[in-house]
Amino acid sequence: MAVDTERVAALTRELLVAIGEDPDRPGLRETPGRVAQAAAEMYGGIGQDPAAPLAHTIDVSQGPAPETVPTGAVLVRDIRFRSMCEHHLLPFEGRAHIAYLPHESVVGLGSLARVLDIASARPQVQERLGEQVADALEHGLGARGVFVMLDAEHGCMRTRGEKRPDSSTVTIAARGDLATEAARAEMAAYIIIGAQNAATDAAAVKGR
Repeated sequence: MAVDTERVAALTRELLVAIGEDPDRPGLRETPGRVAQAAAEMYGGIGQDPAAPLAHTIDVSQGPAPETVPTGAVLVRDIRFRSMCEHHLLPFEGRAHIAYLPHESVVGLGSLARVLDIASARPQVQERLGEQVADALEHGLGARGVFVMLDAEHGCMRTRGEKRPDSSTVTIAARGDLATEAARAEMAAYIIIGAQNAATDAAAVKGR
């Protein structure tokens, strides 16, 4: 179901009136249309299956000799994402770290980001978002194990209520062989090491 941009624009105009603004003044005249287009992007994942990008897999058991099958996890770190908190319709955004244990097939790395894009393009809570990505990989890809860590800053925490601009929220969703305590610790360690290396590289570049 596509976002009804005409209705969103009309409702945005009504919202401007409701808060005491004049929607016909120059600065706001185009705002309803702009909000409608933003809504089409932010909520475009509603009704879509997050597992759809996993339909095309790559068989890595066949190829140049010697033939083999994957034995370790595939981990993609620092995937930027943004979504809208369903409680206040304020944005939250951050980085996702996604790992899975394949069988004989893997998926293009960009597909992992697209799974996240679809699941996040709807009113969400961070806890559910991570679980939906994990479910998509477990069932859509048949992964032996899945690990999803999200680290995000929330507009509702930064700009209203508690007003804690420096806070971030970390959630973890894990399935199968990557749900054990040891596996979760291993994945977290890889993510932390990656962040430390990135910080070291950035400091080295800055110091040149």
